[in-house]
Amino acid sequence: MNSPRPISVVSTFASPSSPCDSTKKPLSLWPGMYHSPVTTALWEARSKIFESLLDPPKDAPPQSQLLTRTPSHSRTTIFYPFSSDFILREQYRDPWNEVRIGILLEDLDALAGTISVKHCSDDDSTTRPLLLVTASVHKIVLKKPICVDIDLKIVASVIWVGRSSIEIQLEVMQSELKDVKASSDSVALTANFIFVARDSKTGKAAPINRLSPETEVEKLLFEEAEARNNLRKKKRGGDRREFDHGECKKLKAWLAEGRIFSDMPALADRNSILLKNTRLENSLICQPQQRNIHGRIFGGFLMHRAFELAFSTAYTFAGLVPYFLEVDHVDFLRPVDVGDFLRFKSCVLYTQLDKLDCPLINIEVVAHVTSPEIRSSEVSNTFYFKFTVRPEAKARNNGFKLRNVVPATEEEARHILERMDAEALHLSK
Repeated sequence: MNSPRPISVVSTFASPSSPCDSTKKPLSLWPGMYHSPVTTALWEARSKIFESLLDPPKDAPPQSQLLTRTPSHSRTTIFYPFSSDFILREQYRDPWNEVRIGILLEDLDALAGTISVKHCSDDDSTTRPLLLVTASVHKIVLKKPICVDIDLKIVASVIWVGRSSIEIQLEVMQSELKDVKASSDSVALTANFIFVARDSKTGKAAPINRLSPETEVEKLLFEEAEARNNLRKKKRGGDRREFDHGECKKLKAWLAEGRIFSDMPALADRNSILLKNTRLENSLICQPQQRNIHGRIFGGFLMHRAFELAFSTAYTFAGLVPYFLEVDHVDFLRPVDVGDFLRFKSCVLYTQLDKLDCPLINIEVVAHVTSPEIRSSEVSNTFYFKFTVRPEAKARNNGFKLRNVVPATEEEARHILERMDAEALHLSK
């Protein structure tokens, strides 16, 4: 089956125009249109699907029969002509002449969501569409810097389907040099998103179309995703793990050092800092412009805001410009609605200083939906980001050294050990 033509992205100031039809809501007024040029391009390309999602027939029945799709059915390529579109380049440029990671996270979520809709659609306008929501992000890994002056593309497809879950893998690709042809692109970033399907009327889990991998690579990706899904189920159903002797010893040592900071601060280790002293926070009211097609706040927007706070936290902690490496895991625990009061709280959870040339800063960001009227605050999302320090910044500061992070409470210490354990588990898979 031939691959579909890539979707070319243009700057939002020069968006492709669509024929005027006074009987339909213009694409520019649909929800989810205010995030990035990629969102605009995706909505233009998938307008027929999204029209049925926005205006489903009243009392429409659910899909009656599941279909079997191949990965190629919904595989989509996004193309960014950075080398020729100056305005687009400026919309994505960061201070270091690289692509803004926060906006790229929005694009990845938007593309993964579009592919999920494409796979799960039954192409029947008389049935009610499924509600597809981002459940989690398994991992996002930056393999090399992404330059904003060189053309870029994202290739994404379904790699696994369960009963009501679907996993999308995305690869961001870019040439090493400006004169290298697209055929020699190398992978600059990889990401895996997991979506879950809900019946749009009952809100209950809904079955989705099956997946039939065709190539050996597709079959291998399916098996790996199946193993990850089984591991997630095992972790959800398991009891809290007991720490071994070595971990208990480490926990006690951390708490002993933390008490020095509390009881004898003048004698505390100058190469360490209390976890609570690395915290930053910001707040916002969720606006209609940030909603997705289902009226909820766009998951990519939440990741974008969490990334910006994590970057700032790493910057103020290290004292030098940080360099993003990966998103270890993201959980979307509850939906966020328009009008919600959202608070993002960040901290440096721990550092890894064994590699002097690449010290690691592990940042946790927790998003809380806060309701002052009823004195309620619930966690909606947790994010784990990993940074190091930009080489050029470190080279200008020969005395650079990161500090250790010390927990002050047993709860903090246990949380750090659990995250270290989770990271070790991911690395072993």
